[in-house]
Amino acid sequence: MEDDAQPQEPQRQREGTLREVISYFLRLGFTAFGGPAAHIAMMREEVVQRRKWVSDQRFLDLLGVINLIPGPNSTELAIYLGYERAGWLGLVAAGVCFIGPAMAIVLALAWAYVHYGAAPQIGWLLYGIKPVVIAIIVQAFVGLARTAMKGVVAVALAIAIIALYLFNVNTLLLLFGGALAYWLVTMGRRRWAGGTTLTVGLPAISVAGWLRGAGARLAASPLASAGTLAATTSVAATPISVTTLFLTFLKIGALLYGSGYVLLAFLRTDFVQRLGWLSDRQLLDAVAIGQFTPGPLFTTATFVGYLVAGWQGALIATLGIFLPSFVYIALFWPVASWLRRATWSATLLDGLNIAALALMAGVGVQLGHAALVDTVTIGVAIIALVILLRWKINSAWLILAGAAVGLLAHLFGVA
Repeated sequence: MEDDAQPQEPQRQREGTLREVISYFLRLGFTAFGGPAAHIAMMREEVVQRRKWVSDQRFLDLLGVINLIPGPNSTELAIYLGYERAGWLGLVAAGVCFIGPAMAIVLALAWAYVHYGAAPQIGWLLYGIKPVVIAIIVQAFVGLARTAMKGVVAVALAIAIIALYLFNVNTLLLLFGGALAYWLVTMGRRRWAGGTTLTVGLPAISVAGWLRGAGARLAASPLASAGTLAATTSVAATPISVTTLFLTFLKIGALLYGSGYVLLAFLRTDFVQRLGWLSDRQLLDAVAIGQFTPGPLFTTATFVGYLVAGWQGALIATLGIFLPSFVYIALFWPVASWLRRATWSATLLDGLNIAALALMAGVGVQLGHAALVDTVTIGVAIIALVILLRWKINSAWLILAGAAVGLLAHLFGVA
């Protein structure tokens, strides 16, 4: 009897971790307000501090790698963490559960928009939620900085990147340039001190071999049935076509780096100017709804898809824009571990982590400028930050409390 029971234990453990992944990311999908920086902060609070799925260093390494990949960073981090916790099924489950609630909410709002002709006005809700989001970002930055900021060079580099970001220097330039600058300075100092020679030897793995292995992993994964990433060709501009809709969003998901403003530019170029399927007003309403609903901003695609081709268009657009993220993580999940194996690549990853964390801080500064507009919002942010630093309370409760503050402010004419 004992022999029969033993092989079932690993299966029970896998099922248990998969249930954990589904439960957490489904809840996060309903409560993750505030954009990618806030989502990443919430994930760090839960998977590092509360559940201890990964260490702060591992979390930083994953964050550094996903910043190298096009697409929605917080969604890709969720997918990555799902794989870390529960393998291939966790990879798929984390992404679907994080995206699903936002997609459902945006789909309902799109239906109301089409039938009633206007986007809902719920600025009062964000009035109370945004200050809480700022507190969550600050708490995550403080915690991660203890791990990432190792020495004067790291701190100076982070300050420089934050300043340059606030002066609108390209984020990709700051990310890659910051990583390279840290690598050059650190490796140069080690060579000067007579420690490690400045050599760049490749680990014991060939690029061709790694790509073959990545292809085999993808073919064996649940993603294989979802299709492969294809090159987008030019299509007819006037007729509405679900194929064109899918390929256009697939292209955006595969190529887009940057913030929601970059997404807005892509959407306007394709759907307003090239295809003529949307007006500027409809596009702005789509982006606004994506911003004030929880979950990934890329669920704006759900709204656009519904406007173009109903509920089928909404599902196809959502699949198109998020599919590349699953494919990228399925292909590149070993990168964080691979970069840690050699001194030169680990140093490069450290620089990448510093740059990514500095960019997160820069986004937090910008969001703080928009969120902390009066004594009420400043007070909410301070109280939320004190609670987060003092007690390990789930941030979802603070989000709900912020929404209640927004409601009260609306009723009393403040928001």
